[in-house]
Amino acid sequence: MACLLETPIRMSVLSEVTASSRHYVDRLFDPDPQKVLQGVIDMKNAVIGNNKQKANLIVLGAVPRLLYLLQQETSSTELKTECAVVLGSLAMGTENNVKSLLDCHIIPALLQGLLSPDLKFIEACLRCLRTIFTSPVTPEELLYTGPDHQTILFNHGAVQNIAHLLTSVSYKVRMQALKCFSVLAFENPQVSMTLVNVLVDGELLPQIFVKMLQRDKPIEMQLTSAKCLTYMCRAGAIRTDDNCIVLKTLPCLVRMCSKERLLEERVEGAETLAYLIEPDVELQRIASITDHLIAMLADYFKYPSSVSAITDIKRLDHDLKHAHELRQAAFKLYASLGANDEDIRKKIIETENMMDRIVTGLSESSVKVRLAAVRCLHSLSRSVQQLRTSFQDHAVWKPLMKVLQNAPDEILVVASSMLCNLLLEFSPSKEPILESGAVELLCGLTQSENPALRVNGIWALMNMAFQAEQKIKADILRSLSTEQLFRLLSDSDLNVLMKTLGLLRNLLSTRPHIDKIMSTHGKQIMQAVTLILEGEHNIEVKEQTLCILANIADGTTAKELIMTNDDILQKIKYYMGHSHVKLQLAAMFCISNLIWNEEEGSQERQDKLRDMGIVDILHKLSQSPDSNLCDKAKTALQQYLA
Repeated sequence: MACLLETPIRMSVLSEVTASSRHYVDRLFDPDPQKVLQGVIDMKNAVIGNNKQKANLIVLGAVPRLLYLLQQETSSTELKTECAVVLGSLAMGTENNVKSLLDCHIIPALLQGLLSPDLKFIEACLRCLRTIFTSPVTPEELLYTGPDHQTILFNHGAVQNIAHLLTSVSYKVRMQALKCFSVLAFENPQVSMTLVNVLVDGELLPQIFVKMLQRDKPIEMQLTSAKCLTYMCRAGAIRTDDNCIVLKTLPCLVRMCSKERLLEERVEGAETLAYLIEPDVELQRIASITDHLIAMLADYFKYPSSVSAITDIKRLDHDLKHAHELRQAAFKLYASLGANDEDIRKKIIETENMMDRIVTGLSESSVKVRLAAVRCLHSLSRSVQQLRTSFQDHAVWKPLMKVLQNAPDEILVVASSMLCNLLLEFSPSKEPILESGAVELLCGLTQSENPALRVNGIWALMNMAFQAEQKIKADILRSLSTEQLFRLLSDSDLNVLMKTLGLLRNLLSTRPHIDKIMSTHGKQIMQAVTLILEGEHNIEVKEQTLCILANIADGTTAKELIMTNDDILQKIKYYMGHSHVKLQLAAMFCISNLIWNEEEGSQERQDKLRDMGIVDILHKLSQSPDSNLCDKAKTALQQYLA
């Protein structure tokens, strides 16, 4: 029974407290504006440093009324300012207070306040916004910093207004201006192109940024300047071979990766450098030989070490909690470094215990670390040499298959992309992957809502089917099902369609396989081929489809499915006379395979095709200015003469 009494007791205590607070809220509804203003001022004094009072006023519904007064055109500027101050004070209470304010849609109201001509009111709104946005319970997307907002700021003269602040006597002001430029320039060519030409006291902005990343400047300033130059470079406003990138920005970011730097500086330095060099081979090469970077990154995995120089216990505690961010940053930078160059990949893999570290990273609890580890592995898996050696020695496919069992889409996309590489015919991992149930897993991916996963699923199956045994091909067809195959052939994503045609082409290779598959799935495959050749598709799609027909024409019994289908024969004839050489050549392959002399029934096939006017077309093509087409036509004509 005691449990039941608890609630009423609490209720009575609450009602006593709220009763003493109610008069503050009641005064907000007074018809006299002067009394309302005084009421808000009194409320401000009552809540300062008093969390209980803040909670009471929120419970009593003060927030909607304060927001109403703040937005009323009839409210005086002084009243609006005092309302913003009180709301800011309420936001400084508990996380629940912030949640309550967010539930009342405080952010749009405060953002609207920034359009006021009154500076004091703007400052009060900004202070309140800052308090709300620095709270962990506020979702970041509420203050979106994407291209739309960058453009709004840009169009309202943000660049010109912020530029002169870079020469302010106050270090804090200079830093805020720098940070603002880094946010504005990120992935925004329009802003970045403008920044390159901005003059501040007769000096171009990039030159000012370069001065700010010199060694004698505070680390925070060096890093943020390097970010500005990195983002401008990635947005195409500064060339990758410009001295300010090669000789200034890149070396500065490498310096940030050294073990002398604080954890967050090392993380930010490595991640920014990874972003800078990601698309450029030359920058990857330069970075890889700067200050022993590849070996330096290995220290990211030994942090904090037993002989760590951290004497501050608070700092040590903080770093232990954030050590996973170092591993994530190292994986990201290794992925960028090894994206193109075989020698760099070799150096990375030969770094102490590197493969073991990546494999461990695949099963970390942090999704971000897992994603970075998979990206790193994917980058290294582009190397034929490594696929044959290190990847096999460490049985990388095992943890990868585990990752693919259940992971968020962003990890699945990279992991399945890597699986495509491990399934290439020269990869020793191909066999064990097949034995561990990869066919079902990949067929499952082809049914994903996410087009990138559908592409990777079908791509991996295409690699798997290349020069594969009949049993594997049968497994793929059975697991995929003809219904799903047709769905993929009518997929709206061009990549999915192309890879599905590639899969079909690989399934229909080598005669016994062609005949076997066409004996069981011939009708449906011919139907699909017809639909594609009749549809509105690009040259590449039609070429792949004609190549599939050429493979079918290479079968012993499968040929008949073409020869007895007048519609298909007319289509082949049409493409022999097409304006595009690629399609003419593909159609020629079909004809050559159908009329080849040494095969049974070749005479009947030749006669039927002659009656259709194919020989006339061959004569015409033997005069083609395209040497390849001309040779193929002459070879085909010889079959008739033999």
